[in-house]
Amino acid sequence: MIKVAILGDIGSGKTFVSKKFGYPVFNADKEVANIYKKNKACFLRLKKKFPKFINTYPIDKNELKDLILKNSSNIKKISKIVHPLVRLEMKRFLRRNARKKMVILDIPLYIENQLNQRKDILIYVDAKKKEIEKRLKKRKGYNKKILESLKKIQMPKSKKKKKADYIIKNTFNPSKLNKNINNIKNKILIK
Repeated sequence: MIKVAILGDIGSGKTFVSKKFGYPVFNADKEVANIYKKNKACFLRLKKKFPKFINTYPIDKNELKDLILKNSSNIKKISKIVHPLVRLEMKRFLRRNARKKMVILDIPLYIENQLNQRKDILIYVDAKKKEIEKRLKKRKGYNKKILESLKKIQMPKSKKKKKADYIIKNTFNPSKLNKNINNIKNKILIK
């Protein structure tokens, strides 16, 4: 099985690119949302750690926002509880898809959480800062402060680009993007 990890800045189009490969996708952001919705043990651990902020089950994203806005270092504390659960789900996903030729891993902190292995193929989705900001402002629940806090725990873009096997320039033109994705997919499958 070929493991392809999609890297890039927040709002660069990683999820869109991931879906376009046409292979099973593990989306860490969706998994986190699912954990907040359905994992009572996670809720209890977060409530114990942050009793003044976490009170609602399923976990209310507004409570998490307040927690992060109060102190940006809380992101790391939340991550220590949530990331092991995401990692467990990723392992289940990989087992379920072990016979597939390729799987796509849409995991924003793939390198930072040391999930990458030597044979993994890393693809960096690169987009212009102005385009990213325009798209992010349209997202529901957009908060610049939280975004900046999230960026602090990410590896700098320049380092991620250097680690990438391929770079996809996302101009947010679907036909150009599809062509680039297909070219890279074919190169990966030929290896």
